[in-house]
Amino acid sequence: MNEVTPNSEAEVGDGAPHEPKKMLINTALTDNQALAGASALRRAVTRMWRRLRVERPHEGFSLAKLNILGSLQTEGSLAAGELASRERTQPQSLTRVLAELQEQGLISKTPDSTDRRRTILAITPAGTRLLVRKMRERDTWLAAAMESELTPTERELLRLACGLLDRIADA
Repeated sequence: MNEVTPNSEAEVGDGAPHEPKKMLINTALTDNQALAGASALRRAVTRMWRRLRVERPHEGFSLAKLNILGSLQTEGSLAAGELASRERTQPQSLTRVLAELQEQGLISKTPDSTDRRRTILAITPAGTRLLVRKMRERDTWLAAAMESELTPTERELLRLACGLLDRIADA
């Protein structure tokens, strides 16, 4: 058993924030619960990812390209190394995909004004239009599935969970 001090004032012993109540927590039980929760979440996210892949129209546009466009849309202009880090890959792995995106007019590459060895990548208006269209196709299926399978309360709960999942993904 480990002693834990709660962070929330709602869990404080006598109501005084300077004297938190100590709680005993069985770490073996907590560890098992955490692992079971993590396993269930991983399975659900994996199943959802697979389903979204199936619902994606296959027009020869790879998921890697969509991910890159999405990162540039969300984060703004990035150096190739920064993009690779966000995509959790090596910069060399992106070389071909970035060249194809530039060739298709979906991203632009410009030399960094402070360091000429670096290239800054940005999504173009054409890239943004394509990304919006591709995401709308998936969102349309997902919205219909949520509407038909979930209650309004469940849909709201899922919407709230999205922020939590984003925080975990950024950890």
